[in-house]
Parts: sequence; structure tokens; C-alpha cells
Amino acid sequence: MNDKSVEIELADDSTPYEMRELCEMCAVRAELVVEMVEAGILEPSGSAPAGWRFGVRSIIRLRKAQRLRRDLDINLSGIALALDLLDDLDQMRERAQALERQLQQLTDEA
Repeated sequence: MNDKSVEIELADDSTPYEMRELCEMCAVRAELVVEMVEAGILEPSGSAPAGWRFGVRSIIRLRKAQRLRRDLDINLSGIALALDLLDDLDQMRERAQALERQLQQLTDEA
């Protein structure tokens, strides 16, 4: 299953997933999920691993983390940094697109 199909299947972000479900969907051990939470890669709701719940964003980040680890052999700290930078880049792209739309509207009105 590729990441795009996961995004489609998990389109409803209102449903939190338990640790077991996350591990099954992403084919990882619970110990790795705990390590990823400790490294700041994943941010579950709940106070302890047994009660953690994960949203769609966590599942997508876990999939990206798996690719970074597999393809580039990056450690967990590096993965956390890379994912945060990728998130920042996505936000900047969205902002740039919004500004381009606003500029286009202003030039159309002139």
C-alpha cells in the first residue's frame, strides 16, 4: 500500500487510532512508535502508551519517517528535524500560493 492510498483511506481525521491500529497500518513495532514519540516525530493524544491515540497526521508522518529511515538511513533525531522542515516548507508554499492569488485578484481589479 502506498502513502496516497493511506491518505485516502484515512481521510476522516476525527477518528483517533489506537497504538495497535497504528502499528498494524504502518507495519511497525510499538517500541518504535514509543521511540518516535520520544523523538518528537509523533504527537499522540493521551498520557501513556496504552492510552495514546493517533490522528491521520501521525500516520502520514510515520510513513514519511519510514521512508526517510529506509531510503536515507537517517536516525530518529534527524527524521524529526527533516519532517519539521518539510512541514515548514509546505506551510510556506501554501502561504506563497495564497499571496499569489491575492496579488492576482488585485491586478485583475486594477
